Amino acid sequence: MIKKTILQFFISLIFISLIAFPVRVKADEGMWLPFLVERLNHTDMQKMGLKLTPEELFSLNNSSLKDAIVLFGRGCTGEVISPEGLILTNHHCGYGSIQSVSTVEHDYLFDGFWASSYAEEIPIKGLSVQFLIGVEASTAAMLEGISPEMTETQMDEILDINRKKIIAAATEGNLYNAVVKDFFNGNEYYTFIYQTYTDIRFVGAPPSSIGKFGADTDNWMWPRHTGDFSIFRVYADAENQPATYNKANVPLKPKHYLPINAGGVEKGDFAMIMGFPGRTDRYLTSHGVQLGIDKVNPAIVDIRRKKLDIMGEDMASSKEIRIKYSSKYAGIANYWKYYIGQTKGLKRLKVADKKRAQEAAFEAWVASTPETKTLYGNVMSDFDAAYKLTGENALTQTYLREAAFGAEIIGFAARAEDLKNKLSDKESKDIAVLLAKTKAMSDDFYKNYNPATDQKMLAAMLMKYYNDVPVSLHPAVLVKMAKSENEDFNEVAEEVFESSIFASREAFNKFLENPKASKIEKDPAFKLSQGFRAMMKQLSKENDAANDNLQRAKRLYLAGLMQMQPNHKFYPDANQSMRLTYGSVQDYQGADAVYYNHFTTYKGILEKEDPSNWEFVVPAKLKELFLKKDFGPYAKDGNLRVCFLTTHDITGGNSGSPVINGKGELIGLAFDGNWEAMSGDIAYEPALQRTINVDIRYVLFIIDKFAGCTHIMKELQINGL
Repeated sequence: MIKKTILQFFISLIFISLIAFPVRVKADEGMWLPFLVERLNHTDMQKMGLKLTPEELFSLNNSSLKDAIVLFGRGCTGEVISPEGLILTNHHCGYGSIQSVSTVEHDYLFDGFWASSYAEEIPIKGLSVQFLIGVEASTAAMLEGISPEMTETQMDEILDINRKKIIAAATEGNLYNAVVKDFFNGNEYYTFIYQTYTDIRFVGAPPSSIGKFGADTDNWMWPRHTGDFSIFRVYADAENQPATYNKANVPLKPKHYLPINAGGVEKGDFAMIMGFPGRTDRYLTSHGVQLGIDKVNPAIVDIRRKKLDIMGEDMASSKEIRIKYSSKYAGIANYWKYYIGQTKGLKRLKVADKKRAQEAAFEAWVASTPETKTLYGNVMSDFDAAYKLTGENALTQTYLREAAFGAEIIGFAARAEDLKNKLSDKESKDIAVLLAKTKAMSDDFYKNYNPATDQKMLAAMLMKYYNDVPVSLHPAVLVKMAKSENEDFNEVAEEVFESSIFASREAFNKFLENPKASKIEKDPAFKLSQGFRAMMKQLSKENDAANDNLQRAKRLYLAGLMQMQPNHKFYPDANQSMRLTYGSVQDYQGADAVYYNHFTTYKGILEKEDPSNWEFVVPAKLKELFLKKDFGPYAKDGNLRVCFLTTHDITGGNSGSPVINGKGELIGLAFDGNWEAMSGDIAYEPALQRTINVDIRYVLFIIDKFAGCTHIMKELQINGL
């Protein structure tokens, strides 16, 4: 029998609030755990238009919708859409993979790509998809040995031991991988078991002029006209099991795949999304909101803008550089604009004030009884103390993440620390193996690296850190380099690149011919990486006590809110576990006198066309089809729709998620949120928050009419035409 702890008491509050008080809340808000849908949401979903049973949505024993949903790569969602393992996801989710196999001669990002047979499909090194095959409640096992008097650090040590035991048990005697995730700020735990496939091949994608139409200008904006999709295929061995790439591998036979409904959607139609949302912070306090507004977000925006300017200038000068940096640029640009929008949204919607009002109500409730005073009396003061210290270091920590390691040479040099240590150890027996791994790692790094671009980046990032971060937090090596060049960081960067073994493929390969620890130790890029790492460790140590208080306060605050509001259904923050969100197709009022329809059409593409701007180029063949109104069977009332809006609650990681109707059919792909609700990861705003989806009929139109891929069309089960 496990001793009942204060944490377990909080957990009991969660289950009481979930089971005993089934009160209706706004259906559109919430990233719900699909295995709890029957208990929490199924009745609401049926009223809105769901025709499926809970077992058809999520089952661990039988085929269900969840078996068609995959964790795509490191942070997107994909869906199986054929009995031959065909995977559909966003173009921007496949972007890095497409870039990795593009060359100046075969620029698949610019031109698009369509395999005409299995033999033409391109293997993607390093890409994987994961199928969720099991979920286990792990709260009791994770809390084994935990007691209320422990510090958070002590708890973390035991949690880490327990986590390893749980994962070992879940993966013993099989080829699965598992992860234990915490929910409700550490009040509850589940283990997720996955089957991972690594032989993934690129099947097709439209050119970026379709898949990325509007690019940075339209990113996070509505109306949208982007054909944001790409297609891959999962391969398996003869027994349908995961296998490394082999020509003998065959297309996966999935447990379930999504049929497609091409009948179209209308305002008010029920829709749901299943996927793997990455991270939300809906229970963040006013302290965290204000810190983001005042310090963290502006710093990220400023630093990333400089990075984009440097990359963009060099990308415009060379097709080779454009291909090398396309994926990097897109990743930086996406969250550069996100933080601009989030800050504006937090201010406009007065989110910090709303949080303060909630905290005031919480404090009044805590003071109402001796029991709540005992349990939660220190929560708000712990928040105050924790944020006072972490707030002082937050700006420097942001600069360390974004600027100090903003130049790729610094990050790459930092990875050489293990090699240096092994080279220093004369008794080490695995040098040859490590050198081989290092060579392979360097080949991957230098494939998409331009030294001249990174030299400019190093100069700019070191200058920003030096000028914007307090002098007391400057690493000694940075101060020394700056003084030696009279604070001219162009000269500093030039000196680093002239002498560093990491500055080019040629220099690094020469080092590998005669590797010595002393060469790494004396290297200027390595010295900078070590100086910045030491500063990170120093600030982390200074924050230890504050983080301890903050972690405890977050857990107790959420447990207290659940006890305070027993009639409210709470859902856990996103943490890249499978979630279901449901709602409907809807328009919205963006601002005073600004109304947005729930769908866009091909006409908007023609209206936005600008041949002088790469973001709004319309391919000649696409324009010809538009002008002839040669839409095939995919138009509605003679009009081809491109994208549509829903009220779903999504975030990063949901990109590529299927939008599914009440019968379990695919009607679109989620790919973005809207500008007016960029604060949504922290505070959901039902009147404003919308998910932007590419209409599956536009996807089919591009595959069929634009690309002429009849062989792909034959794989699909298409209803509603």
